Amino acid sequence: MQFIIAAVLAVATAASYKPAYKPPTYSAPAYSAPAYSAPAYSAPAYSAPAYSAPAYSAPAYSAPAYPAPAYSAPAYKDNKYADITITSQSDERNLDGSSQWSYAQSDYTTREESQVQKKMQGVKYDSYGKATYEDVMGNTNKGSSYWVSPEGQKFTLTWAADEAGFQPKGDHLPVAPVHEYELPVAPVHEYELPVAPVHIPFNGKGYKIY
Repeated sequence: MQFIIAAVLAVATAASYKPAYKPPTYSAPAYSAPAYSAPAYSAPAYSAPAYSAPAYSAPAYSAPAYPAPAYSAPAYKDNKYADITITSQSDERNLDGSSQWSYAQSDYTTREESQVQKKMQGVKYDSYGKATYEDVMGNTNKGSSYWVSPEGQKFTLTWAADEAGFQPKGDHLPVAPVHEYELPVAPVHEYELPVAPVHIPFNGKGYKIY
């Protein structure tokens, strides 16, 4: 019991005790700024270099000494029909396949030509390669041309083209030489008819029997 009472008293005494401790107050130290003076640097005494312009003179190029080529006029023979013009012309096309056209020039050159469809014999091949002759429509042509050469020579050419081929005519065209063939003559052989031998019997004694 005494122990309990002593404990209660000790607790009460501890609760009523307040120490008289006061925490210290620290003030910030007052540091004064250092009295360093800024160094006085003088500007460098370097003078800017004086660069003079280079003393190179521009090269003087002289013009090339090539003479201009002298072109002489072409040595073509003068033509009295230097400016050739068309003086007349015509052109006609028909639905049946025929046509005809012509023109004339100031140098007296003329040309005319006509085409006509014509039925002719043609060869037709079947799928087996067998040839048959049938009537087919083909184009035929005929015409004429006239011109004068630079030397003044006059030429006329006429032609026809059909199933017989191209057939030109003109006095200036070469003419194929005509070869005349002579039929060879069979050589005449004279044969002598054989003469039958005459058989003369013998009698067995060396005498002929007549």
